[in-house]
Amino acid sequence: MKKKTTVITLVALLLMILPLGKKSFAQTLKGRVRIDGSSTVFPITEAVAEEFGKKHPRVRVTVGVSGTGGGFKKFIAGETDINDASRPIKSIEVKKAEENNIDYIELPIAFDGISVVVNPKNTWVDYLTVAELKKVWEPGSPVKTWKDIRAEWPDQKIRLYGPGTDSGTFDYFTEVINGKSHASRSDFTKSEDDNVLVQGVSGDRASLGYFGFAYYSENKDKLKLVPIKHKKMPVSPSFKTINDGSYTPLSRPIFIYVSKKSVKRPEVSRFVTFYLENAGVLSKDVGYVPLQKSQYDEGLQKLKRTSK
Repeated sequence: MKKKTTVITLVALLLMILPLGKKSFAQTLKGRVRIDGSSTVFPITEAVAEEFGKKHPRVRVTVGVSGTGGGFKKFIAGETDINDASRPIKSIEVKKAEENNIDYIELPIAFDGISVVVNPKNTWVDYLTVAELKKVWEPGSPVKTWKDIRAEWPDQKIRLYGPGTDSGTFDYFTEVINGKSHASRSDFTKSEDDNVLVQGVSGDRASLGYFGFAYYSENKDKLKLVPIKHKKMPVSPSFKTINDGSYTPLSRPIFIYVSKKSVKRPEVSRFVTFYLENAGVLSKDVGYVPLQKSQYDEGLQKLKRTSK
């Protein structure tokens, strides 16, 4: 009888220890992960950081928003572990990274469709062509009123809102619409914070602006999407049109760049692994279009090779 009691006691102790062991494993991971960069990628990274924090409460993840270009400046200087980027790294940034001995991994994490928006009280805009967007946003643009775009539209002064010059969204939009990165008129309200642009357009009946699809998705009741006509029919950004490429030319992949030196630290390696394992679900939750599973798997393999 005594032997049976001892066995039962040992089993009970094991059942108590196992959950504690699992919990302590999660809590042993500690440190800091420093992230900065794109406001477009920020909603995904913020969502990942929040979920990661629930599993690893002793790891401090900080996420800044200084634009893709501003983020790369910090990343190349070795001030951050990860840069959120809404465009690929530029050749001049690659060169500076090499000079500073900063090696990195480029990891696509979702698709975005740059959304052109107006105020919901705008009743005249049915769509815009790529040529009309260029007419509005090109350097030295003569467009002052909506009538300057199409003669049948009202003679109302048009007020423009767009990302700041450190933004990857600004880089991409100017390149595909105006033919050259950073080629743009300068007389518009600009901000690296897309929430500021949302507030501007939603509070101004004569406004026109552009930013990432997630910020439209979060503010559908305050904004009106403008379909874009590229070759055939006008197309609005949506999960389907961004994913299948029919929303052209404003669909694009978005990225995180990870320092190879930083990824040797277990907290950074585990965070990036968690990011790639969950980006498919979390990117969709915040309004972006997930990649194919094979693309996330490819990123995980690339990370695994670097972490060794």
